Amino acid sequence: MKNFKWKYSKFLLNKNFQFSRNYVLKYLPSNLLVNSHKSISKWKGYNPTPLLKLNKLNKKLQLKNIFYKDESKRFHLKSFKALGGAYAVEKISKKTNKIIVSSATAGNHGRSVAWGAKRLKLQCKIFVSQYVSETRVKEIKKFGAEVIRVRGNYEASLKECQLLSKQNNWKIVQDVSTKNYKYIPQLTMAGYSILIKEISNQTNQYITHIFLQAGVGGLAAGLVAGVAKYFKKIPKIIIVEPDRADCVLQSIKNNKLKKIRIKKESIMGGMSCNEMSLVPWQILKKASNCCVSISDKNVAKTVAGLKDKKFSKTSIVGGECATPGIIALVGICNNKKARKFINLDENSNVLVIGCEGNADVKLYKQLLSKGRK
Repeated sequence: MKNFKWKYSKFLLNKNFQFSRNYVLKYLPSNLLVNSHKSISKWKGYNPTPLLKLNKLNKKLQLKNIFYKDESKRFHLKSFKALGGAYAVEKISKKTNKIIVSSATAGNHGRSVAWGAKRLKLQCKIFVSQYVSETRVKEIKKFGAEVIRVRGNYEASLKECQLLSKQNNWKIVQDVSTKNYKYIPQLTMAGYSILIKEISNQTNQYITHIFLQAGVGGLAAGLVAGVAKYFKKIPKIIIVEPDRADCVLQSIKNNKLKKIRIKKESIMGGMSCNEMSLVPWQILKKASNCCVSISDKNVAKTVAGLKDKKFSKTSIVGGECATPGIIALVGICNNKKARKFINLDENSNVLVIGCEGNADVKLYKQLLSKGRK
C-alpha cells in the first residue's frame, strides 16, 4: 500500500453533461427532499452521521481535503440504506398496519425495509438471490421479516418478488424505478438526499468533487438531487462502478439505457447490477461529469486501510461498497491525464461516501484479514 500504484479500469467523460438544478429537481422534486428530512430527523435515534477527514490520504494525493461521510453510524443499520426503504414504508403505510410490504434486495435495502416494517408493526417479505450471504439474511430476519431465497441473481429475486406480490396484493417497496413504478423509488432516493443536507451543515468548505458509487444509481441520483437542492456551488460529479457491472458507464457511453451481462459477480455485491433504474438514468445522464470503473483488486486493501488508520488519524469501519470512491480517486490521481481532465489539485475538496460499515460481518472480517496481508 506504500505507493498506492492503483489504477482504474475505465474512465469516460460524459459528452452530454449539462448540470441544471431545475432539470434534476424535475425528476426528484424538491418537496420530496424537504419532507423526507422533516420526517426522518424526528425518528428516534436520528443523528447526522460523521463527516470525517482522510487527512493522511489527502497529503499523499496532494489535495486540500478528502471528506468521508461515515454511514456505518446510520441508526443501527450501518448503512445509508436505512434512510430510504424505511422512509418509503412509512409513507406508503399511511399509519395503517393492514398492509404487507415486500422487496427484493442484495442486502442493505432489505434490512431497511424490514426495519421500517417492524417500526410500524407491518408484515414483511424480503426476496434475496442465491448470492446474498447468510449473514445478510440473518440481519434481515432480526427485524421479523420472512426471507425468501430465489435461484439466480438479483434480477431473478426481483421478478419473483413482483410475481408473488401481485398474486398476494403485497405492497412492493423497491429502490428500482421503471416506467410505471416511480413514486416509491423517488421516496427512497429522497431519503438518501439527507446525506447532502447534513454535509451542507457539517463543513463550510465548498466541495469541488464528489465520488458517487452506483449500482442501479439510486444513491448517486439521490445525492445529486441533494446537491441541486442544498449546495451553493455544484461540484464535479464522478460516478464509480465495479468494472464487472458498469451499467451507468455503458449507458452514458451509448446515450441510452444499456443492460449489461454480468459474467462474474463483483465482491461489491450491492453494486453488482446489470441495469440502471429509470429515474437515476434521467438524472445522471446529464448531471454526471464522468464515469469510472474499478476492479475488485483493491477492495480488501481499502477496507484494511480505513480500519488501520492508513488514510486518516481515526480508525474507520467501511464495508466493501464503502471503498469505490477512495479506489477511483487514487486511480485518477495516478493518471496525469485523467487528473487534469477533472481538475484535481491542491485546492480540491473531495467528498467520498462511506456508504456502509460492516453490514456483512463475516465478509468484512474476511476482507480485513486479506487486506492486511
